[in-house]
Formats: sequence, C-alpha cells, structure tokens
Amino acid sequence: MSTLLRSECIQCLAEKQMRELPENAKEEQKLVFLQRMFETLAKASPEICAPVLVRDIMKVYTEVFGETQDYSGEKSYFNQLMLTKEQAIREQIHSAEDPLLKAMQYSMVGNYIDFSAMRQVEETHLEELLKNVEQNFILGEQYESLKRDLGSKQNLLFLADNAGEIVLDKLLLEVIRETYPQLQVKVLVKGYPVSNDVTMEDALEIGLQKVAEVYDNGNGIAGTWLPELSPQAKAIWEEAEVILSKGQANYETLRLCNRNIYFLFLCKCKMFCESFHVSPYTGVLVHRGVE
Repeated sequence: MSTLLRSECIQCLAEKQMRELPENAKEEQKLVFLQRMFETLAKASPEICAPVLVRDIMKVYTEVFGETQDYSGEKSYFNQLMLTKEQAIREQIHSAEDPLLKAMQYSMVGNYIDFSAMRQVEETHLEELLKNVEQNFILGEQYESLKRDLGSKQNLLFLADNAGEIVLDKLLLEVIRETYPQLQVKVLVKGYPVSNDVTMEDALEIGLQKVAEVYDNGNGIAGTWLPELSPQAKAIWEEAEVILSKGQANYETLRLCNRNIYFLFLCKCKMFCESFHVSPYTGVLVHRGVE
C-alpha cells in the first residue's frame, strides 16, 4: 500500500452508506446525502485514510438526517455476551501450554465483532471462531519479537478497537501483566462514538480499568489518527516503548507511523486478504519497527 487511501476503501465506504440509508428518510434527503457523500469521497486526499473519511461522511449524515448511526445497543449486547463467556475463556487461556499465545488468539478472534468492516456480525460464526481459536493464525517471528519487547520494556500502550472484542483484549492484558509485571499498561479508547468502537463507557462496562489505565483519545475517528489526538493521548503515545494495536482501522491509520508497533487483527476484507496473502478471517500479527 503506497498511499494511505485505497480505491477499494472508497468503494466499500460508498456501498456501506448506500445500504444503511434511514428507511424513513425522505427521498430528497437521501439524494442530498448521497450527492454530498460522493463529493466528499471525490475530494479525498490520498494522504488521508478511510477512517478519517468515515468521520467526515458521518458529519454529513448527521447534518442531512439529523441523527447519527447508533450502535449503542449492539455494543452493549456484545459486551454482555462476551462477559458471559469471560470466565470459561480465562480458564482455557490459563490451562494452555502458552497462555500468552492462547490469549492473543482469542483477542484476534474478537476482532470479528466489527460493524464497520463486516456487512453482518453473525453470532454463529463468532461461536465457530471461538471454538477453533487455534486455527488460521500467522504469528511467526513477529511473536518472538513481541515477547522480547514485552520483557525488556517498561511502558506498553494498547490501542483498543471494538466493543465485545474488548472483553477478550482484557484477558490478553491480564496475561501480559502476569507474565511481564514490570510493564506499565495503558489503553486508549475512542473519545466519541464511532461505529461499535470502544469508548470509555464500554471500557467501564466490561471492567477494563481493573487491568490497565484507560484513557480516551479525544476524538471519534476509527483507528488512531495522530493529527487529532488530544494532548493527553499524544503524550501517552509519545512515552510508549511498545505499542500493541488492535484492528484493521488502526493498521490503516498507523502503518506508516515509524514506531515500535505490533498490529493484531483478523483480515476481514478483500484488500487485507490480498495484501497479506491470506484467506478471510485469518489472524495476523504484523510488526512495524522504527526505521
């Protein structure tokens, strides 16, 4: 990917918005929204990324329809669903030969709960992924490198992604803290709602504050868009010695950031599957070091 923005992303964003037009909206509103959306897409610089475009399109959506796309119900549903599975999964992790590896695999599976990248999040498919958590993952030397960094550094920053998924991330952070007690662990969540991404409300709902210091990043852009981090979030970003980043949107926004960062996600769309030469729903761990 030579530029942050890809043609596939433009197509995906347009199709998603066309599918999710409010059913009760007037025809005139739908027309105005689509015209303004395509104008926004047409003017997009190759140097920005899809998550920033989503934010800009959502501004237009609110101005035209007077409301935002509300995922609060879905977020709470999947938070509570995963909390019912939390203890059983915790036991599976701690009984594994390599608890850290098993926790990372569960964390990757949780990345399926993504209302931005997925047309539909199906519980039956989620259950299947959870039951076969050891299958279809590519870690390799990246995993050994991560363990070395976790063992030698003092400050870990975890970039959260989606609600529901965050319960499995919490279990991963529990294992990291137990295995590497010298680490100070901080988590950044979204400052404002965007799709089903984790906000402070979600973090508190699932008890994330029990395993890490949790801060919001001051904005409502999917991923982590450095130009719009709050001063506090920017300081946390700068002091981190190793960064563990969840989800495709964080990869989209940060892959050129020139930091010691590990990206952990499921490849859920055609572009990512082709980029990493994997089949759909393959979990990957990608390391981008300082050049």
